[in-house]
Parts: sequence; structure tokens; C-alpha cells
Amino acid sequence: MEKVTLTIDNINVEVPKSYTILQAAKHAGIDIPTLCFLKDVNEVGACRVCLVEIEGARALQASCVHPVSEGMVIKTNSKKVREARKSNVELILSNHNRECLTCDRNRNCELQSISEELGIREIPFEGEKIETIIDDKSFSIVRDPSKCILCGRCVNTCKNVQKIGILDFVNRGFDTQVAPAFEKSMADAPCIYCGQCIVACPVAALREKDDVEKVWDMIDNPDIHVVVQTAPAVRAGLGECFGLPIGTRVTGKMVSALKRLGFDKVYDTNFAADLTIMEEGHELLGRIQNGGKLPMITSCSPGWIRYCEFNYPEFIENLSTCKSPHQMMGAIIKTYYAEKHNVDPKKIFVVSIMPCTSKKTESSRSEMNVNGLRDVDAVLTTRELGKMIKQARINFLELEDDKFDEDLLGDYTGAGVIFGATGGVMEAALRTVAEVLEGKSIENVDYKEIRGIADIKEASLTLGGKEVRIAIAHGTASAAKLLDMVKSGEREYHFIEIMGCSGGCVTGGGQPHVSAKILMDVDVRVERAKALYEEDAILELRKSHENPQIKKLYDDFLGKPNSHKAHELLHTHYAAKEQFPKEKNECSCGCDC
Repeated sequence: MEKVTLTIDNINVEVPKSYTILQAAKHAGIDIPTLCFLKDVNEVGACRVCLVEIEGARALQASCVHPVSEGMVIKTNSKKVREARKSNVELILSNHNRECLTCDRNRNCELQSISEELGIREIPFEGEKIETIIDDKSFSIVRDPSKCILCGRCVNTCKNVQKIGILDFVNRGFDTQVAPAFEKSMADAPCIYCGQCIVACPVAALREKDDVEKVWDMIDNPDIHVVVQTAPAVRAGLGECFGLPIGTRVTGKMVSALKRLGFDKVYDTNFAADLTIMEEGHELLGRIQNGGKLPMITSCSPGWIRYCEFNYPEFIENLSTCKSPHQMMGAIIKTYYAEKHNVDPKKIFVVSIMPCTSKKTESSRSEMNVNGLRDVDAVLTTRELGKMIKQARINFLELEDDKFDEDLLGDYTGAGVIFGATGGVMEAALRTVAEVLEGKSIENVDYKEIRGIADIKEASLTLGGKEVRIAIAHGTASAAKLLDMVKSGEREYHFIEIMGCSGGCVTGGGQPHVSAKILMDVDVRVERAKALYEEDAILELRKSHENPQIKKLYDDFLGKPNSHKAHELLHTHYAAKEQFPKEKNECSCGCDC
């Protein structure tokens, strides 16, 4: 690798020739502030916060895009640099909604942090501000243009990472905003609500629809029986809300906090993940043995489901008919649980704590109900749970570990835990399907060849004398690439796992915010996934079909996997969606005549 030598703040640095000044400075331990920069996603030099002074150059340069060269001499903290950075941030703030105390990102905002670091105490550029309207029509995402700094991080995440592209810059000059095409609401665009735009946003221009007060109201209502469930990925992210390192597993403290918040029952969605494997695994076996539609594709990720409905409707028949685990859990709570505990289902309020913003929209789908009652009544993100814990003045770090309630729906296996990582659903399914096809217990249940963060993973396994070809994709850009190969006949599979977010649920749109500065060094997907595989490894039971309470559920209530009753409660259907449906007053030509 060809290298160059340069001087940064009087420090001699040798770095690869392909580096930018920002990378070289980081290599030397020198911190340059950034705002619009997002590693491998948004490297455009738009905000001009990372400016540096280069000896011999006529103007200051954006370090995030300027390449290094041999003998370059750079100053990152001269008076000229400091004043320019400060002026640029002041200009950004001049058209920014600065109601920081009531902002969702207060004390966790990259713009706020940089303003403090630069010592900004007043804005000398006060003037006209753009008139904006908050878009809160969707169930999942709120867009607040008054806080947008036009950094482009959300635009390029949606366009280049997810390759959906429902956000872009609209209008020109002072009137420029970030919005869906034709300035439609997020609710009217072909958005999958993955929330990766929220994760990318350095401020609060994009945030999840907040349902915290609704949940507090239910907890405080003595006539309502409130049951909460937590997704596997939440335990790998929640600790970050309280300053713990990325990927710290906080299962016990999380359960303890939920019980202190006042929920009547605290369960783990892992139970329903085991249930999903029983239903989905037997559905796969049925399709393989009876000539059903193949490849079968997982249906646990609601963002992926919406993406399929909008962009690949020809694959809808390939989707597993299984509801996602938390929806299954809600259905079981309002039937089996209600019956066993003699509780009126109409007085049960099910809350799901999820790493995913798309789950909010999923729970509102008309298909997700049992006997006219919604499976899940409210979905809170990991971040929203963190807010509730702080509102209740609970010292999270000092909590003793507690256990999930153990009656009826309390057991879970390691197979359920790993659902939160890309490849986890596939691995969990294989642990059960392999034993059914082999007709014997299998000792080695670690399918490490399908772990990791490669965009597309493929494998061919021989199970019970049958070749089973599988594939895994995470993030909709990878999903599109994989599906196109299947459409063209280039690839043939029996089973495909697709997750809407890169890395799977551990990096869902509802997980704690991580600053762009940290993301330069840490792959959050890897660190959070480690926590799930760690918990899987220490559990005594690691195969879904070995869960004793799952067995009892079938014996007492469902009969067998894919039974008529199981289909009524645990399965659903999907349909193609039109990307931009015509409004009622539009004629076929698209005008208002």
C-alpha cells in the first residue's frame, strides 16, 4: 500500500495515500469536528465544520473529502479555522429551531454538542426563517423540517444504503428542504419506516412517533391489565441510553426496570420467536415436501415486508405467512394467556418494546388482530423505553438483575435470542428443521457459516439426505440484489432470510443514537450482535422445539404447528402496494382537472 508523509499540527504522520485529511488526523489522534459526515454514507463536505488550513492553499478545505498528499502541512486549530467553523455553525443555527430544552435530542444532539464545543453563545445572523410544517401522519416517523440542517445524511442513507430513495432535497436556495417526492407526507410515500433516516440524522429533524404517554396512561389505569414484551435486540442496545459501552447485554437490569415501571406482566418476545420457528419451520418443511412456493422468505421484518409489497410484489407468495414474533405474542396473550388467567381480552393492553420503528406501523395493520382486537396495542422503541426509565427516576446502572415472569409464556431458548442479528432467524430455523429432517438430536447447533455482516450469505446444507439451499440478506439494497438474482434464474434457494436493516434488528431504527464520530471506529452491527450470541451460548436450551412452554402451548391450545387454530391466530397475508396512489381528486393524467 502506497503511503505518504504529512504534518498535522506539528505532528509527522505517515498514512495510506487513499486517506482523507480527516482520516489522517484521526490516525494521529487529532480530533476534527464533523456534522454532515457519516462514514461510507455521506462524505460531501456540505456543513464546512471540518475545515482545516493547508499551507499554500488559498482557502480552507473540508477535511472529510480532501485527499492527503506527500509533504502536506496542515493546521486544524488555527484562529482562522476556529472562526470559520464557528461562523458556519452560527449560520446553520440561524435557521434552526433552537428549542433545545423541549427537543427529543436534547443532550444527545451532534449540533448541540458542536455548538457547545465552539463556545457559541449568541447568533449574529438572526433573520427570516423558512415556514415549515411538521409531518406526523405516519404511525412510525415524524419529520420536523424546522430542525433540519440539510446535511444530507438521511438522504444518502435512504438513497445509497437502503437504495429506496424516498427522501431528497426539494425546492431551491433558501427554501430548500428534505422531503419525499412532491412534498408528500411520509405516510403517503413508499417508505418502509425502517428508521435508518432517524439513525443517520444528527439532530431531531427525524424521530419516531412517541407513544410513551399512551403507555403511561394504560399503566396508571387500574382497570387495564398491561403486559409488556421485549425483543431480543433491545437487551443489546438499552444500556447505551445510560452510558454503557455499545453492545453491553443488560437483560436482567432491563427486566428489573420494566417491573418497577408498573407493568403487570413482563415477558420476552423470545418465547414468540421460538413459536415463530415452530410455525415457520414447519411451513418450510411443508413447502419442500409438498411442492409449495419456493424459495420461502422470512416475514419477521416489517420493513422488509413493506419493501416487498411496494417493490417486489411478485415475491409476495414466497413470503412466509407467519406473523412476526411480537404480533404472535400479542395474539397468544389475548387468547391463551387471557383464558388461563381468566382476564377479559378487551382489558388487556399489550406493549412491545422493539428496536424497530416499522413495528409501530406493523401493529396498526388491519390484518394484525384476533377477534377484532389488535394483537399489539402499542410499540415503544428502545429509545422510548430509555426515556420512560429516566422519567421514573430509576437508577438503571444500580438495578439488580431480575428475571422475566415465568408462567405460561416465560421460557425461551437461545434460538429465540439470536433473532435480533442478521442470520439469526435462519440459524434458529435450521436448528429445528435439521432435527426434523434428520430424525435425531443434533449436538452442534452453531451454524457459524451464516453469521457475520457480509451483505449476502449463501450456504448449501444436506439435511436428512436432502440438499437445502439457503441465503441471507440484510438491508434492502442487499435484498434487491438477491431477489434480482432469483428472478433472473441466476440463483435457486429453498429458504431466504431478509431483514430490512443492515445488521438486522440490532441496528434497527429505534435503537439508541450513536454519533458519527464513534461510528468511524466501531461497527455497531458486530458489537450488538455479540451480546445476543453470548446469551444464546449460556442458555441450557438452544432449540425452539425444546422449549417446554412451547410444547405445552401446542398440547393445551394450538394442537400442532400450522394447525387450523395456529393459522387463525399466528398467520396472516400480504398484498401489493401502489407506490404513489392517486389522490381522490386526481384524474388519470395526474392533474387536478
